[in-house]
Amino acid sequence: MESVLVTRRLAPGVVERLAPYVEVTSHDEERPMTRAALLAAVRGKAGVITTLDDVVDAEFLDAAGPGLRIVANHAVGTHNIDHAACAARGVLVSNTPGVLTAATADFTWALLLAATRRLGEGERLLRSGEPWAWAPTFLLGMELTGTRLGILGMGRIGQAVARRAVGFEMPVAYHNRSRLPAADEAGAEWLPLDELFARSQVLVVTCPLSAATRHLVDRQRLAQLPAGAVVVSVVAGVVNEADLAESLASGHLSAAAVDNFEREPAVPAALLAQPNAVLAPHLGSATVKTRQAMGDLAVDNLLAVLTGGQPPTLVSP
Repeated sequence: MESVLVTRRLAPGVVERLAPYVEVTSHDEERPMTRAALLAAVRGKAGVITTLDDVVDAEFLDAAGPGLRIVANHAVGTHNIDHAACAARGVLVSNTPGVLTAATADFTWALLLAATRRLGEGERLLRSGEPWAWAPTFLLGMELTGTRLGILGMGRIGQAVARRAVGFEMPVAYHNRSRLPAADEAGAEWLPLDELFARSQVLVVTCPLSAATRHLVDRQRLAQLPAGAVVVSVVAGVVNEADLAESLASGHLSAAAVDNFEREPAVPAALLAQPNAVLAPHLGSATVKTRQAMGDLAVDNLLAVLTGGQPPTLVSP
């Protein structure tokens, strides 16, 4: 019987599905494995279910050995994986797209509302015990009705965010490398990148991290946004976090909300210092239903390969 590694505690019952087919080594912890432990545990495995904290590079693949056939990432993103190194060794890579779209889009709107209506500031004030009183000018935020929403990255999640904007009567614009078919635009208007920034009072960043998008939203891009704009990011590495903190501190942005961070679990001190920043610990897909579906899809991908098939959500090299 072949053996596989699961690098993190998954939803209840997910790992147990593997037992009839393979021998399972499971790191049943909330925290990621240390690098040394990961390299030792993957040795001789035919498959591995990884998370974004697990760097799959030449060193990892060499440690696993020639028997490794599938890296099933428990995430939509695969920037933790060296695709060229996997392809060179004949190792397939899969991810878990689609099943987390609704949960992540819902949470994007939670972040957007918290940032525009200053919910974090209000809650911290109440919890501090400081005296307060309602006043006509107290903690005024941005009203969303009629406010232009810009979406950077119009994939599944971006499209779901756009559909939810209808209920807020918000005009929506987006930028992708290429315009989508009209049926997928969810009523949004495609704009060139410069124009998207110039016209977006609220900018939502959902594009995947790649060499081309890393720090795409930097000091210069943030300066293109209208004064008082709000930025919401649910991906790591696309927004330059230092530049975002600087723009908040200067007052150019009225607020921002961030769910994924470039060096998780570390959060930049400059962002933590901004009272108008809503910061969440990577909760976009954190619903019981979604994490169950992600785990099941990762298992489906792994078992498909180990039983001679193709993974349902194969990532092209």
